[in-house]
Amino acid sequence: MGWVNWLLGKRKREEELEEEVRSHLEMAAQDRVERGATTVDAERAARRDFGNAELVKEVTRDVWGWGSLERLMQDLRFGLRMMAKSPGFTVVAVLTLALGIGANTALFSIVNGVLLNPLPYPHPERLVELRESKPNFATGSISYPNFLDWQKDNRTFASMAIVRGNRSYILTGLGEAEQVDAVLVSTGFFEQLSVNPVLGRTFAPGEDRIGAAPTVMITEGFWKRKFGSAEDVLGKILALDGKGYTIIGVIPSTFDLLGSLRTREVYVPIGQWNNQLLNNRAAGLGIGAIGRLKPDVTVQQARADMERVTQNLAAAYPQADKGIGAAVIPLRKWLLGSVEPFLLVLFGAVGLVLLIACANVANLLLARSTGRAREFAIRAALGAGQGRIVRQLLTESTLLAAIGGGLGVLLAAAGTRAALAVLPSTLPRAAEVAVDGRVLLFAGATSLLAGICFGLVPALKTRKPDVQETLKKGGRGESGTRHRAQGALVTVEMALAVVLLIGAGLMIRTLAALWNVNPGFEANKVLTFGFSLPPSMTNASPEAIRAAFRQVHDKFQSAPGVQGVAFSWGAAPLQGDDEWLFWIDGQPKPASESEMNWAIDYVVDYDYLRIMGIPLKSGRFFTAQDDEHVARVAVVDEVFANQFFAGQNSIGKRLHLSGGEILEIIGVVGHVKQWGLDTDDKETLRAQLYTPFMQLPTEGIGGGAGVVVRSDQPAKVFESIRQANNQMSSEQVVSGAQTMSEVIAGSIARRQFSMILFGIFAALALLLASIGIYGVVSYLAGRRTHEIGIRMALGAKRSDVLGMVLREGMKMIILGVAIGLLAAAALTPLMASLLFGVSATDPLTFVGVGAILAMVALVACLVPARKATRVGPMVALRYE
Repeated sequence: MGWVNWLLGKRKREEELEEEVRSHLEMAAQDRVERGATTVDAERAARRDFGNAELVKEVTRDVWGWGSLERLMQDLRFGLRMMAKSPGFTVVAVLTLALGIGANTALFSIVNGVLLNPLPYPHPERLVELRESKPNFATGSISYPNFLDWQKDNRTFASMAIVRGNRSYILTGLGEAEQVDAVLVSTGFFEQLSVNPVLGRTFAPGEDRIGAAPTVMITEGFWKRKFGSAEDVLGKILALDGKGYTIIGVIPSTFDLLGSLRTREVYVPIGQWNNQLLNNRAAGLGIGAIGRLKPDVTVQQARADMERVTQNLAAAYPQADKGIGAAVIPLRKWLLGSVEPFLLVLFGAVGLVLLIACANVANLLLARSTGRAREFAIRAALGAGQGRIVRQLLTESTLLAAIGGGLGVLLAAAGTRAALAVLPSTLPRAAEVAVDGRVLLFAGATSLLAGICFGLVPALKTRKPDVQETLKKGGRGESGTRHRAQGALVTVEMALAVVLLIGAGLMIRTLAALWNVNPGFEANKVLTFGFSLPPSMTNASPEAIRAAFRQVHDKFQSAPGVQGVAFSWGAAPLQGDDEWLFWIDGQPKPASESEMNWAIDYVVDYDYLRIMGIPLKSGRFFTAQDDEHVARVAVVDEVFANQFFAGQNSIGKRLHLSGGEILEIIGVVGHVKQWGLDTDDKETLRAQLYTPFMQLPTEGIGGGAGVVVRSDQPAKVFESIRQANNQMSSEQVVSGAQTMSEVIAGSIARRQFSMILFGIFAALALLLASIGIYGVVSYLAGRRTHEIGIRMALGAKRSDVLGMVLREGMKMIILGVAIGLLAAAALTPLMASLLFGVSATDPLTFVGVGAILAMVALVACLVPARKATRVGPMVALRYE
């Protein structure tokens, strides 16, 4: 009722105001008539003396308090009519803004999900990652005994829990045998993250100790897949590697620690890990830990506390812990790593796209405002103030931006879905990327800011109209200032497009350089996958396990399409790492393991070198005779040989492993880029050591290993291997097949993703800049049609006219390219961390991009220039 009363009151007051103005004019006119003036002269004089009646009404409404709202509604209605009056202009402007705002919003949804959203745990600032710090290796895994002492002796942590994600089990008894990925955790892991099970309970104190009764927690997805979400799942037995685990709880599907455990299906207490090295204080075994600091404890205080703890352990266990420290890293920092600069560079790039879109729309509005010069002059003549005209133009531009922003949000939603499909798996927290309230707020703020920015240009250009001159020319006049403003906007567009195109060019060259890097092996014909013996082999004798592996080797070797098969364990190129600790024979044994040398550990079959295509530099590689019955041997890579035997022949040298084994070096092979095509050369640990698969103690292998297969059709041969495997045993599992080419592609996925985005942004920038230069040159040529007609009537050739128009456009192009090259030289060093094999100021990229953009822009100028030369002199002279 309040709104109804307000509207009725407003209408009544408007009627009273109208009546009052009319009565005043009538009384003034009547007074003049009584003094002898004619009726017409009296009414004209009354209106002249009274002044602008509409302006009086506006002032009166302001006194009433709702004049601003009334004017806003008028501006909105008028803006909508103007948009409907020029549908072509409206469509181009809205689509341009939608592309710019949509691209920004889509990328902001990624930045928001990955960088801005807090970790989804209570007080995430108190969560840290814990690792061991070692003299010869930046950080490494924690030994289980050390973790227990850290947990017991620290004074700054409210809780501390183990997490080890790289573990799998063979699941039997629930249909076809399959491999399930597991996470090993300690008691308190879920509690410190405040993760509550949807059913049952978490691990109780003591259930994570060695020798405790086997229990397991399953994920909600696994519960649905294997048990149909039945609530009687608690207490049921899950057969993992032939051992029965009692199901005690179900973890919600929303829990995904750091986005890294999304494929895991079961959680098992660390004490259930059947690994003889678990109690070895010197064995890391890939174990990490998450800690929660006590309230008001800083990371620096925790580091000082852990330094005290590790120093005490080093004194108590010098053989294993001398030189071992504790790395305390804020969880957010550990999670994001190099992702933050990567995303911020991309966000800056897409921001340039929005600036180009705004410049384009500002140019359109500026050209359009020229055609409306007569309208603005009439408004000013009728009493409209400068502010009133500026507000009208800003309202129209904001209305355009709002519509473009709405369409941009729809494009952003689709773009975000597309981005999620191609986001590299190495990007953390990808599951949290979504178009949420903060993203919508960003889109709204961006639209409003864009509307104000590109609306200000024509608004400021029309703030002081020359009323008499404009009315006299009928609105056909054009100021050189406005020409210069349009030219400046095009120059800005060209400069921004140059920066984006150079960024895209550098990313393309980076990716090309990466694909040309020799990884140290031949990837194009190699398949890799995981293999596990049946659970019944878990407690078999070493001889039986080796015999089973040999039988499987022969069976896989005979599968159709297979040219070679080799088992592997330990490190795998570009996938996982493992290390040996050793010292060289003839040198004093180090006082502790932390003082020993490190080497990446590859345990491989005798045919591994041929299958992987790794070159043999000297000596020999393993043969089938290098098995458990002969002395242990080793092969090293060229980095190992140069690092430890520089200037010597490494063949025949002997190494002592930390476990007591003695190896004789029999060959030297090429180096494999274990840590990445672009980062391997920067790592401290690069030396590589190969040992025979059949000489590894079977308790180290267990029942699983990696397999590499050479085939002319590596992507297709896995099915024949699967069939061969099923013929041997229904509980024997092969899984996780990948070609080595796919492994390489995965290792550079983040760079490839950034290249794709840079390419899209650069293409948008090129398109928008080309449209901008075309529009301005076309518009300026159209405004000079009359002049062109006079020139041609006086004898000017078409080529003269063509050159005149082209020169006008090329001035803007050359200046924009020059400014863009200078800006790129200043900005591209910010993306140096994303580059490889190319300088951030690569001359070839800079020159090539400048030439390409100049040619594209020249074509955009040529079209309106040629159109201008086709206008006949008589038509041009009659042009109004």
